[in-house]
Amino acid sequence: MTIKKLPDNVIKLIAAGEVIDSFTAVVRELVENSLDAKASRIVISLYPDSWSLRVADNGEGMTENDLLMAIQPHTTSKITSTDDLTKIQTLGFRGEALHSIAQLANLNITSRVKDSCGWQIITTNTQVIKSYPKAIAVGTMINVSDLFGNIPLRRQVNPCFKKQLKSIQNLIAELALCHPLLTWQLLVDDRLILAISGNNSVKKIFPQLLKTVKYSDLEERQVKIKTPNQNHLSTLNLVVGMPDRISRPRNDWVKIGVNGRVIKCQELESAIYSSFHRTLERDRYPLIFLHLQTSPRQIDWNRHPAKAEIYLDNIEFWQENIKENIEKIFRLTDNNLSTKFENKRVENIFKVSENKAVYNLELPQKIEQNQNYFGLINLQVIAQARNTYIIAEHSEGIWLIEQHIAHERILYEQLKNQWEIVTIETPLILSKLLPKQLDNLATLSLEIDCFGEDLWAIRSIPKMLLHREDCLEALIELSWGGDLDTAQVAIACRSAIRNGKKLTISQMENIVNEWKMTKNPHTCPHGRPIYLSLEESSLYRFFRRHWVLGKSHGIQEISNS
Repeated sequence: MTIKKLPDNVIKLIAAGEVIDSFTAVVRELVENSLDAKASRIVISLYPDSWSLRVADNGEGMTENDLLMAIQPHTTSKITSTDDLTKIQTLGFRGEALHSIAQLANLNITSRVKDSCGWQIITTNTQVIKSYPKAIAVGTMINVSDLFGNIPLRRQVNPCFKKQLKSIQNLIAELALCHPLLTWQLLVDDRLILAISGNNSVKKIFPQLLKTVKYSDLEERQVKIKTPNQNHLSTLNLVVGMPDRISRPRNDWVKIGVNGRVIKCQELESAIYSSFHRTLERDRYPLIFLHLQTSPRQIDWNRHPAKAEIYLDNIEFWQENIKENIEKIFRLTDNNLSTKFENKRVENIFKVSENKAVYNLELPQKIEQNQNYFGLINLQVIAQARNTYIIAEHSEGIWLIEQHIAHERILYEQLKNQWEIVTIETPLILSKLLPKQLDNLATLSLEIDCFGEDLWAIRSIPKMLLHREDCLEALIELSWGGDLDTAQVAIACRSAIRNGKKLTISQMENIVNEWKMTKNPHTCPHGRPIYLSLEESSLYRFFRRHWVLGKSHGIQEISNS
């Protein structure tokens, strides 16, 4: 076999096939060019039956010379030297998008720059067959027709259009989160499929993408961070679905953006999952968008053809910062509580309670809280309901706090911080343990000795179980746990105050104050919500505080009462 240089037309077709393999790839390349052109509005139109599409934007546009150059291989306005590869500030930079598309489809490109005439070019097989002036607003419109017409097999192996449409919607959603100022429209056969109104708040983008997400389900945090050994200030923006309000059945909405593009980064994802550990129910996943805007010198984009993966400098530094800032979002501070928060569970409670028997609760005298816990929300304990729920007031309404799972969260985090095994004078005897159970107990660093046939002596136990009457049952439960974290959850659950136990105001205050200090106060280690918020605005509506008794003894409606 003799090694020979491939013909240029073969080289170009192979390169194009690596970059452009679907409708989604075409949309991605064209939309990224629109974003680099500083567009504020992008309209994408798909025509699947004819394998055609159009992307129109109101960006800066291109001159006639730019249009003629743009479809040539490796032509770009974004970099000029090897040094520029270390400071990429645009989404595109390789100069191959339009040329690759032109290898696989026919193009009709119309564009205009400010204070100039618009121009249109028509291409076939990367050759310009027509160029002439064209009336158009400032911006660019690219029509792609007969996609993969010269490679019929590519059409056959492409996913069905329904799957491709979902992929395109996901692409637009990710870019909308990274660029919240933009307005987007997606049409299929001129029928509107998706519309996103741009504004400067990522929190307001989420409800437009997911019908199940409400603005009040989310918390946002933006911080400026100085990168190690750099004078540059980076920006970390986090939008988190609060675990007691919303979660996902799949890990499809853990999104990480870096400098305007959503990417895959296993190291940063692991930091996110670590932060949500023991806050969600089993088989539930968080909803979170993280956008890191940092110096381009910290990033190497040349890891993946579609730039879906990167090399990021100081990865451990960013992992710690992500954990720290998610932890701050979970804190129960006044800043983290939206005054407009309206809990749907509360509305359902109100509906059930209407026209039903009235229950009177005689409340004890309010007790002042003198301690200020690092700016955390001020909660005034006023009563206990059904020996289960702690009733507490705050500036925006009333909370019902389930005493057992609030205490369970406290104990779990204490165990995580100070796991202690103590030796006991009189060993506990367990019988008929399987090898797996013995291994699990040994993993917990418990001292175990054989005490006879099918008998084992346990000579050390977790300190928290030391004075419990059900210590033997707890050890058997731990033997099935399998790991230390599961054991700590089980111990916290067994050791927490039980529902049905009457508490004094002082005891309830201690629980509430300690619970407020936990890292993840919204849910217990099993993922159950700890408190129910009865917001004052919802109470006003239920008791019809916007209605008053008029002078004529009729009901008159007034606003802002």
